[in-house]
Amino acid sequence: MKYGFVRVGAAVPKLKVADCRYNSREIIKMIKKGEEEKIKILLFPELSITSYTCGDLFYQNALIKDAFLCLNKILDETKELDIISILGIPVLKDNQLFNCAVVIQKGKILGVVPKTYIPNYSEFYEWRYFSSSKNSIWDTVDILGQEVPFGADLLFEEEKNKELCFGIEICEDLWSVVPPSCFQAMHGATVLFNLSASNEIIGKYEYRRELVKQQSARCIAAYVYSSSGVGESTTDLVFGGHCIISEYGTILSQSERFVEDQMIYSEIDLLKLVNYRTRNTSYMEYGYLKDMKFRKIQFKLNNIEADDITRDIEPHPFVPCDLGARAKRCSDVFKIQIAALAKRMKHTKRDKAVIGISGGLDSTLAFLVTAKTFDHLKIPRKNIIAVTMPGFGTTEETYQNSLELIKSLDATLKDIDIKPACLQHFKDIGHDVNTHDITYENVQSRERTQILMDIANKEGGLVIGTGDMSELALGWCTYNGDHMSMYSVNCGVPKTLVAFLLRWAADNVLDERVKDVLLRILNTPISPELLPPDDKGKIKQKTEEVIGPYELHDFFLYHMIRYGAAPSKILFLAKKAFSDKYREDEIKKWLLFFLKRFFTHQFKRSSMPDGPKVGTVSLSPRGDWRMPSDAQVNSWIDELNNE
Repeated sequence: MKYGFVRVGAAVPKLKVADCRYNSREIIKMIKKGEEEKIKILLFPELSITSYTCGDLFYQNALIKDAFLCLNKILDETKELDIISILGIPVLKDNQLFNCAVVIQKGKILGVVPKTYIPNYSEFYEWRYFSSSKNSIWDTVDILGQEVPFGADLLFEEEKNKELCFGIEICEDLWSVVPPSCFQAMHGATVLFNLSASNEIIGKYEYRRELVKQQSARCIAAYVYSSSGVGESTTDLVFGGHCIISEYGTILSQSERFVEDQMIYSEIDLLKLVNYRTRNTSYMEYGYLKDMKFRKIQFKLNNIEADDITRDIEPHPFVPCDLGARAKRCSDVFKIQIAALAKRMKHTKRDKAVIGISGGLDSTLAFLVTAKTFDHLKIPRKNIIAVTMPGFGTTEETYQNSLELIKSLDATLKDIDIKPACLQHFKDIGHDVNTHDITYENVQSRERTQILMDIANKEGGLVIGTGDMSELALGWCTYNGDHMSMYSVNCGVPKTLVAFLLRWAADNVLDERVKDVLLRILNTPISPELLPPDDKGKIKQKTEEVIGPYELHDFFLYHMIRYGAAPSKILFLAKKAFSDKYREDEIKKWLLFFLKRFFTHQFKRSSMPDGPKVGTVSLSPRGDWRMPSDAQVNSWIDELNNE
């Protein structure tokens, strides 16, 4: 598979109780509609051919016979279709009736999976009719003249694309202490299907939704769920027709309830799931399951890959779209940073900190974290030595913002002009002050770091690093300059999240005088301010004009590190995520830039100072990311160029 996306769906057709002919006609309509929508595997509810609420009618031969006549009709009507359908039907085998899922494609039955856990409590009394798969001693069953695989030990695998392997469980199986899908996933199933008949009572909707999310996360899988709809009997219960498609703990699509005749679908990212499983040691330690065998049933799908994906691709994966979730994320990150710095202060028995304040986003966030850490430790904020160090590129606006920020947070201000020291250094090394090259810029950065380190030695404090994770990914920091500190509180925070953290802090943890200057800082262009301002005294050196948009780089970083996505797939995803903002050639240009810098500047990450991991992506050489500093980028560039 090129990108790894396959489209799956869940359907709730119109239904009449014990009317197999009506139900089969509606199922056929849904299957044909699914084929039109390019769905590759379509799931139906539990006992969808007969209906779930037949009660003692399950004892009637007429119902069971008609169910199979109608199944034959479904097979005949869909024999030209590529789509795989998973239907619910009662199956009689040697004096036992099983509640089953039957998997069909192109007029053939691929296999039959019986339900394992049979509920017999509260409103459920399935033991009255159905036997558990545990009571089955047969490997096959004769259905409509076909001898087909039968059992709860079946997995279904695409013959050429092994990443698409699915398992099936039925309703109560998911509610059990250890659902069968756990073992299916451990044996290779990346997609899990559940035919269900879950009735509606107050609070059950939320519980059911979280159960599906949790199981997809636990199994590092996709979980597709379809429950019986409003056509079921309302003698004692009401069914809502709840469909869910979840991938690794995220809901991709979900249906409305109490609506007849509906279908949802989305694309599952199989390569993402497989990649994440390969790095998860839980999938390496299941030798204890060696006696549990699964039979794999091969099938073939045409044009399996979905290249017109409908699922949302979040352009800012580090920043939740939902405002409530975003506020919670910001609060958690802030608390993690504070807890981390507090531990380091206590461990080193220090009660002073030294931090450089530039008037930019990163140093402002690190300063706020430091101030709140000192509050937490009950250390006076005057013990924070905040140093502003104007250089050749410092504008009056950022300089004044720095001074005001330091004063508003009641820290100790040190204002040190670095220009004389830098001019002397230029003279010492024989550098022309009018040559504004990398030496010109880095001399300023290293001079600032030297000042901070020396003040820390003099005062007995810790230098607090301000650089963020996005800068580390690109190597956009001066080695042994702003790259270095005694503890780096922002090293796990991507640039796209920094501004949201500051806005959250302005609204939630700061007083008005701090909030005013913070809002001005938020409106300042991102810049290292190492080159002289323009004729109007404004910032001339704008970072994103040089290295590209941080929102693109954070997107690249997330998908490359979190899920091991190949460059061509990252480009594919970015085109969809930023379709209304960047052209394909622009995205590809900055992706190539990102790849080259990411590989070239690993040496900076290999020697980065300690700092807390705050999210799912971290570049710490002692934690998540261990990469040789001399690794070659050629394979990644070739993969992208040959896309």
